[in-house]
Amino acid sequence: MNTNSNTYTIIYSAIIVVIVAFLLAFVSTSLKDKQEANVQLDKKKQILNSLNLRDLDDNTAENKFKEVMKCETEVDGNKVYTCEVDGKTKYVIPMKGMGLWGPIYCYLAINDDKNTVFGVYFNHDSETAGLGAEIKDSRAWQEKFCGKKIFKDNSTDIALCVNKKIKDTSTQVDAITGATLTSDGVSLMFKEGLKPYIKFLTDK
Repeated sequence: MNTNSNTYTIIYSAIIVVIVAFLLAFVSTSLKDKQEANVQLDKKKQILNSLNLRDLDDNTAENKFKEVMKCETEVDGNKVYTCEVDGKTKYVIPMKGMGLWGPIYCYLAINDDKNTVFGVYFNHDSETAGLGAEIKDSRAWQEKFCGKKIFKDNSTDIALCVNKKIKDTSTQVDAITGATLTSDGVSLMFKEGLKPYIKFLTDK
């Protein structure tokens, strides 16, 4: 075959494409189990972070997760993780919202009174470093949620929120400076994300 012909070029290119596609598919399949394991480990670490069990290496995190996780149940189609920390029951609720540039995620750990925040961990896809990204990067900011209440008094309205002007220290946390939309996204995530759990949270 004439190596300078268009036919040769097309056939050669097609063969290369097929080979590369095969190799990529093979590599993807080979790494699938490891990738899934890494995703699950990251999820476990985020749940542990919400329980104030942080800075654990992979092996320690795996063992600690097995130790504290008691059961995983569904509440109206939504997950609740029942855990035990220092002999006390904690409930961890996963939520998803929207920040300035993309999705934001949260694991909210609450005490067995189903109203008091024990800990929280936020994550995000693409918030601005030093501003909106502080929801993940600032441990000090996350710790401000500890002890806050989901509900105020005997109300069933979600009161837990982020606010630039604190009016109720029992339910509100200072907004992140320069990240108004991300802070608003966190508040909306609480308001909408906790709605499906109201019956669970108010059933003492």
